[in-house]
Amino acid sequence: MQFDPALAAQQAFSQADAHRELGADWDEAVEAEATFSSTAGSTARTAYEQLLALATRYPQAHYYHAFCIFITWQQVTEETIAHHFQTGVMLCEAYLLSPESKDPQDIADVTELYGSFRDGLGLNEEDQIQVEFERDEPKGGD
Repeated sequence: MQFDPALAAQQAFSQADAHRELGADWDEAVEAEATFSSTAGSTARTAYEQLLALATRYPQAHYYHAFCIFITWQQVTEETIAHHFQTGVMLCEAYLLSPESKDPQDIADVTELYGSFRDGLGLNEEDQIQVEFERDEPKGGD
């Protein structure tokens, strides 16, 4: 990975604050982030889920959404299960497909993580198999 997702998460969270992306819910996000960052296990997972739930209330909060993607990678490293990889893929796709303008560095970092989440699910391997199949498949003819 060409960047540190934990540092990127801190920067994105700071930008979400500077742009007041969560309005009245900011204090809830700060509390949940503090719990997520300072604990592990089920307590951290509950805080993580709370942070993701806030993201659904603010679909235009692109810095906050980048933050959620970065902490999802942290969650993957803490608890390597398919659910977290799937969540990461879903969050990345929503972020990358949204029409809002975003920070170019966040776009690059999210794009890199998108590939990593897909790799974790074996999806990029399937894509490569499909490319091989299409190259070897007979085209037209008798």
